[in-house]
Amino acid sequence: MSDHEDKDRELPLRGLRVLDLATVIAGPYSASILGEFGAEVIKVEQPKVGCSLRRFGTPTSVGDTLTWLSEARNKKSLTLDLRTEEGSGILKKLAEHADILIENFRPGTMDRWGVGWDVLHEINPALIMLSVTGYGQTGPYKDRPGFARVAHGIGGLAYLSGMPKGMPVTPGSTTLGDYLTGLYGAIGLLMALRYREETGEGQYVDASLYESVFRCTDELAPAYGMFGVVRERHGPNNNEFACPNGHFPTRDGKWVAISCATDKLFKRLADAMGRPELAEDHVYGRQESRLAHPHDVNEIVRDWAGSLTREEVLERCFATGAPAGPLNTIADIFGDRQFQARRTLVSIDDEDVGETVIVPAVIPRLSETPGEIRHLGPRLSEHTEEVLRDWLDLDDDEIKALRDKAII
Repeated sequence: MSDHEDKDRELPLRGLRVLDLATVIAGPYSASILGEFGAEVIKVEQPKVGCSLRRFGTPTSVGDTLTWLSEARNKKSLTLDLRTEEGSGILKKLAEHADILIENFRPGTMDRWGVGWDVLHEINPALIMLSVTGYGQTGPYKDRPGFARVAHGIGGLAYLSGMPKGMPVTPGSTTLGDYLTGLYGAIGLLMALRYREETGEGQYVDASLYESVFRCTDELAPAYGMFGVVRERHGPNNNEFACPNGHFPTRDGKWVAISCATDKLFKRLADAMGRPELAEDHVYGRQESRLAHPHDVNEIVRDWAGSLTREEVLERCFATGAPAGPLNTIADIFGDRQFQARRTLVSIDDEDVGETVIVPAVIPRLSETPGEIRHLGPRLSEHTEEVLRDWLDLDDDEIKALRDKAII
């Protein structure tokens, strides 16, 4: 079930206990990262219904989607109705034994359930809590619902994506903002853990979708603040800082990405095209010349790439060191030697699904304690009894009583 051979080594987060109350991707992705490196992650779900991520994506034979199986990897499923007094009471007891709690409800929801930060921090001063929302815990937008697609717009990224004067398009995946926020959330948790090592105190981590997206817009803010520049959509082949720098179709109906950020790199491309004269100073050898005539430069590269197959373009670029690569479909990725050599795709045999599920590998890669995939997303309530026994020492009768009242 694991993506490594040594199953007995200690992972860096072994012994860490995480309560994952969040839904869909952003908050749960933070928890998944911790779980990949050894933390015990308890996925707290609504009884009978479960996390909405179970229904997001392509369904499998067991009902849960492939997204759930991949992104809920290594987690244990505990069902608990937090909207009831008894359910929130159990969460308080669990929080006494937890190191981290992750949630992504709208601001104030946890407080209404009686398990807000102030209450949990008093119960367990060492607890670290991550809250993921669309707009953060403060500000005039804080009560608005948060979605990654909307965050791409609010954060300034979607406006830049697409053809000049055309309709702004989705910047890659509709869930990009979720994954970005999940990463920032995990970084925040790790820094909070470091602080706790020094002080013994937990703290509150506030992560928002729109800020995570906005943080990835390079000099967009300082360029406007200093010069009033409003960057517009440049399309696939125009860039303010480099030329050529874009996507070019090849003769066989495929695409390549070519990026020449320096004069040296453009010379390598000119050599690959068999036209070294293009890299002379009086032609396009200087970046300022290329930036002054981007249409002409791109047309030259487009005509050249269009006369060859994708493999022929790449072979010539690789031979001279020109920076180029394919625009891979997922089918291309499955056959890519780099993905195969580094096992970027991992095959996991899932007994419930009854077949092999291929998922992205754990990253980043640590030399001494690399992360692992112990199992894919669990069945709903699969570990409820185990967690209540191990964490709270509840007996069979107590667990049955909770189940009879639909608390779990």
